[in-house]
Amino acid sequence: MSHVPVLLEEVLEALQPTDGETYVDGTFGGGGYALRVLEAADCQLIGIDRDLDAITRAEALADQQPRLTPLLGRFGDLDELLEAEGVSEVHGVMLDIGVSSFQIDESDRGFSFMRDGPLDMRMGQTGPGAADVVNHMSAADLTTILRQLGEERQARRIAGAIVARRNAEPFETTLDLANCVEHAVGGRRGKKTHPATLTFQAIRMYVNDELGELARGLTAAERVLAPGGRLVVVTFHSLEDRLVKQFMRERAGA
Repeated sequence: MSHVPVLLEEVLEALQPTDGETYVDGTFGGGGYALRVLEAADCQLIGIDRDLDAITRAEALADQQPRLTPLLGRFGDLDELLEAEGVSEVHGVMLDIGVSSFQIDESDRGFSFMRDGPLDMRMGQTGPGAADVVNHMSAADLTTILRQLGEERQARRIAGAIVARRNAEPFETTLDLANCVEHAVGGRRGKKTHPATLTFQAIRMYVNDELGELARGLTAAERVLAPGGRLVVVTFHSLEDRLVKQFMRERAGA
């Protein structure tokens, strides 16, 4: 695998892989963290992902790396997934929050406004997708999602434009939505980032219940960690960061 996960050395330093211990990679993705942990120590690693494509990659890797056990499921349910495997406790849990580069790079998954594809964004490939959200949700609810999950300042204007456009023709592709948002805010105006960046982030987070999943994952990890176990979480924006820091402070009694 050529993909290199972010903060890899920092994650390894915090996790401290040790011979004979068992670890969980709750967001297996391309296996970047998992491979390095398995290389760093003679340990067992359980790779969890809700994305069937990721588990297919993990199963191929497990054929050559018997210390890896792939499990299809949500990391918010990792305690139940481990219990079903007869694992009562582990020594470390890694979580890399957000969308993976594999999902972004595949246009058919519908995560990116840079590649035209079906408006999907489902990490688990089941349930309602992004098209259902933008084609059926009320303007008020869309505004709330864009404002809270995307921290989008022009949430109301964008939501109004989405509703106006879908009344004429329903959204089907990622570029449909990206172009609508760009027109709603008056184009790029020299900005380095695409005007639809925060909108796509917000809808993706809503479709996959990412903050709820993170909250469940933190408490599930707490339940399975052995005394002295390590929890390592990589976050990418303020909402995730605040949630993790608050959890850590509460558990530390700070």
